[in-house]
Amino acid sequence: MIDLKAVTTAIGELEEEKVLDLLNEFVASNPSEEEAQKVVGACQQGMAMVGDLFESGEYFVGDLIFAGELLTEAIDVLKPVIGSNSAAKIGSIVIATVHGDLHDIGKNIFKSMAEAAGFEVYDLGIDQPVQAFVDKIKEVKPDIVGMSGVLTLALESMKDTVDGIKEAGLRDSVKIIIGGNPVTKEACEHIGADAFTTNAAEGVKTIQSWVQ
Repeated sequence: MIDLKAVTTAIGELEEEKVLDLLNEFVASNPSEEEAQKVVGACQQGMAMVGDLFESGEYFVGDLIFAGELLTEAIDVLKPVIGSNSAAKIGSIVIATVHGDLHDIGKNIFKSMAEAAGFEVYDLGIDQPVQAFVDKIKEVKPDIVGMSGVLTLALESMKDTVDGIKEAGLRDSVKIIIGGNPVTKEACEHIGADAFTTNAAEGVKTIQSWVQ
């Protein structure tokens, strides 16, 4: 079995070559999906390390962006073993970072993992106005809408967006999940979402349960 701590540390220290070597070797050992999910968890812990180092001033925005790209590469290596074997899509989700917030690392992690789990993901990007969500829901008729935000002000943007979806008469046709540092059970109730998550792996489990 792969050394999970080594994976976490290599991602935390942005050692691209080491991460990819460890993961390629792991995939070649024909692991189970369960083992692969543990490795995804280790990668996420590495990202949490990156976040801590950024907050303490040791890492800069460029490091965050690089870490996001490194994680995407890591998930791509793991995709064959984390349950994306079925070509059939299990559901569709529209995701974006809400207006006023420019963070996308959490959203991108969630997107990679949702795709690996078999979802068709429509990613609108960052700082998306209410209307962008409404238009995309009308266009692709997804099962689920995911809203991401890292700043506290994102909570009000999420509420605006849910209200806008309601006003457009689309609320009953979609499940809504919100994610990011400031989200809590109370915030979820205030916003009117169906679920919240601060952990991409848990979030993907939640949306999987909705489409089964």
